[in-house]
Amino acid sequence: MNWHYTGTRVRKGILRYLTDTRGMPKHGSKKGAKAPKVAVNEGPKGPVSVNKDGNVTIKIAAKPGAKHNSITGVSEDAVGVAISAPPVEGQANTELVKYVASVLGMRKSDVSLDKGSKSRQKVVVVENTTVEKVLEKLKGQEGTSK
Repeated sequence: MNWHYTGTRVRKGILRYLTDTRGMPKHGSKKGAKAPKVAVNEGPKGPVSVNKDGNVTIKIAAKPGAKHNSITGVSEDAVGVAISAPPVEGQANTELVKYVASVLGMRKSDVSLDKGSKSRQKVVVVENTTVEKVLEKLKGQEGTSK
């Protein structure tokens, strides 16, 4: 469709045609209109939270190559976990998942690595539990080694 006219009436007609047929938004003044304020829900602060699927996530600061597996600390940023396996070919990740499952008293299949497979900052997802139970068990193991 070629439009050769540039008059105001024609441009308004074209705009009306396009907005009606293509569902494009109409531009106009919004006198006195204010954007609605959206409430921002701040999630629980700390390393343990619930994701959108309802599973518990744990932010972990991994320290591979340690003498023993242990929880080194629970801070506002992450849970420090020392892992005895070296960071070679995913050995430390596998050992981390096994160790976290044993600390929480859960099956290995309920614990999985979500993010950070090649980083020391990791996110582990735990199914079938609550934030309170996870925090209680992590803080109970803090400073002890296995």
